[in-house]
Amino acid sequence: MAESRAKRKARRALIEAAEGSEEKKSSQKSKSSQDAKGKSAKGKAKAKRPGSRRNEDKASQTRSKRPYKNPAPSARKAVDPKSPCSIMKACGGCTALNRPYKKQLAAKQAAMEELFASLCEREDIAVDPIRGMGVTLGDPGKYPAPRGFRHKAATPFAPGKEGAVRCGFFERGTHKIVAVPECPVEAPGARQILNGIAREAERLHIPAFNEDKHLGLLRYAVVRCGWRTDQVMVTLVTAQRDLPHAQEFFEAVAALNPHIVTVAQNINGRPGNAILGEETRIVYGAECMRDQLLGCEFDISPTAFYQTNPQQTELLYQLAIDGMDLQQGDVLMDAYCGSGTIGLCAAKAAQDKGVGIMLLGVERNHAGIADARRNAELNGLTRSAWFMADDATDYILDAADNNERVDVLSIDPPRAGSTPEFLEAACALKPRRITYISCNPVTQERDLHQLLDGGYRLLKITPVDMFPHTDHTETVAVLERR
Repeated sequence: MAESRAKRKARRALIEAAEGSEEKKSSQKSKSSQDAKGKSAKGKAKAKRPGSRRNEDKASQTRSKRPYKNPAPSARKAVDPKSPCSIMKACGGCTALNRPYKKQLAAKQAAMEELFASLCEREDIAVDPIRGMGVTLGDPGKYPAPRGFRHKAATPFAPGKEGAVRCGFFERGTHKIVAVPECPVEAPGARQILNGIAREAERLHIPAFNEDKHLGLLRYAVVRCGWRTDQVMVTLVTAQRDLPHAQEFFEAVAALNPHIVTVAQNINGRPGNAILGEETRIVYGAECMRDQLLGCEFDISPTAFYQTNPQQTELLYQLAIDGMDLQQGDVLMDAYCGSGTIGLCAAKAAQDKGVGIMLLGVERNHAGIADARRNAELNGLTRSAWFMADDATDYILDAADNNERVDVLSIDPPRAGSTPEFLEAACALKPRRITYISCNPVTQERDLHQLLDGGYRLLKITPVDMFPHTDHTETVAVLERR
């Protein structure tokens, strides 16, 4: 136990040193900068639930040759030309954008150490230094100011005066749309496409959806941009399938950027905040866009899950793959597998080392499973990879009942975390190693206690900064059977 306390004491000293150094550098900053830092510092003492942050509907970049007919009044109030983002205060998405990146990482490190303190004390380990974009906390030298890392961008649409179609994002805590010139954390060009969609809808008299009256057609648009490729996919969410001037509209959207390979229409007529509905059809181009992670190629369909920050995703996945310690003949189960990205990257890495394994992926999203099977073929892994469209908890309960063999279990659940039933079955399967990737460390901490009670020991836990300038942190935990 003494060793664990010593490690935490050393880490705390590192954090305090980092913060002290940055305080000296920032002492001459304006009062508005100090206020922004004070707000972001409130999150240091406690890890907030990341689920509250994951709103992909970010700020808008206006590309039109003329201004919108009815810009949101709140947009005029919120613009701050001296800030890295002109609408940062209204948005609330990047609350720490004005804060030095080193201090952001130090605050997240402190929050993770506090959150996982009891687990670390129990297992006699320390939380690893947080892995930021291009830097690890504790590295010497100047820290970067991450920009342009979000490769998924979205916008709601709302009607304005005289048939105008407004776009942007919802102002913090409201459903008022704020229109802005740019979003510094989104991939270059993504916001221009979204603004262009609003212009084309307005030109063709396709009305925006009014969420209060439940009238209108155009509800949302989502843009995905490749990281290792230049491909772009656009998904248009409409309240019904039939649109006026539909084909002209789809072709106009496709012409907004030469890299657009897919335009899809998703139909969502249900009330509520959910962006996507059940029905999706391709209205232009290919069925999927393609990107690359860790040397593997992936086809991504319009509704399948794919990480928003691919650069940090590679880091996140590599930490998990290293923790798997795959050996010849292992059976790897990839639960909540989405498009198969984690499991296929792990299987390909093992294959490249001459280690043959069998991969079993489980995901309840049928579109994700279709992508996963296609991705296995793309990467030459069809003979060693199987994917099942099923609920992860239901599947692993059956596997435990049938005494199926699983040597390594990879878990990447949604923000709500896993279920007690899944974790109990996981312990019954007795895999040699478990890697747990989490987008919500609060629920992960809860789940890890159950895994430790079920016969596992925690080898390491590493925070990863997937979304700089926010309070969001993701973590990779590696466990081994006692």
